[in-house]
Amino acid sequence: MSNIIEALNWRYATKVFDKTKKVSKEDLDEIIESFILTASSYWVQPWKLLVIENQDVKNSLLEASYWQAQVTDCSHLLVLCRLTNIWNSHIDKYMDSTSKIRWIPRESLSWFENLVKWFIWSLDETTKSKWAWNQVYIALWNLLTVLAMKKIDSCPMEWFVPSKYDEILNLKEKWLASVLVLPIGYRSEEDKYANLKKVRFDMWEVVEIID
Repeated sequence: MSNIIEALNWRYATKVFDKTKKVSKEDLDEIIESFILTASSYWVQPWKLLVIENQDVKNSLLEASYWQAQVTDCSHLLVLCRLTNIWNSHIDKYMDSTSKIRWIPRESLSWFENLVKWFIWSLDETTKSKWAWNQVYIALWNLLTVLAMKKIDSCPMEWFVPSKYDEILNLKEKWLASVLVLPIGYRSEEDKYANLKKVRFDMWEVVEIID
C-alpha cells in the first residue's frame, strides 16, 4: 500500500482533539505553503486562508459553530474564505506577478489577461460567488491530503453560521466571506471515532473505467 493511501485510510473527521498538543511552526508553515500551491481555475486564486491561533478568538466562534468543541480544542483553526472583490485589479496583480516571476514582458500576457477578465465579468454575481466557493473546496481537499500525509488531524466543517463568522472576524471589511472551517491538531485518545473502520462504497459502485 502506498504512503498516500495509508495516510488517507488513517485520516478521519476528528471529533475530539487533544488540547495539550500543538502543531509546530514548521508543520504549520508547510500547511500554509500547500494552500498557496493549490490549483485554481485560471490561476485566479479567489481565496484567503485565516489561521487562528488566539484562544479568545476561537472561543468567540464557538456559538457560531453550533457549539462544536473542535473549534476551541484544536491547535489551530483554519477558516477558508472566498474573495468577494474579484475585480480587474485582482487579475492585474496576478498578471504583474506572472511577468515578474517568469521574466516575461507584461504586454505578452494581454491576450490571457483579457480572456480571464472576460470570463470573470461574464458571470453574474451569484454565479461568480458560486464559482469562487467551488474553488475553495479544491483548496480544502488539497489541505486534507497534506494533513493526512503529515499525520495531523482535522475536521472539515460546513455546519457553522457564515454570517456570524464574517461578523466576528470582520470579513466583510476585508472583502471576504467564510466558506469552510477546518480545525487541525491531534486526536485525543478519548475520541471513540478514531479507530472505527472506514466505510466507503466498493470501487465498482463509484468508478467507471471507459477504455
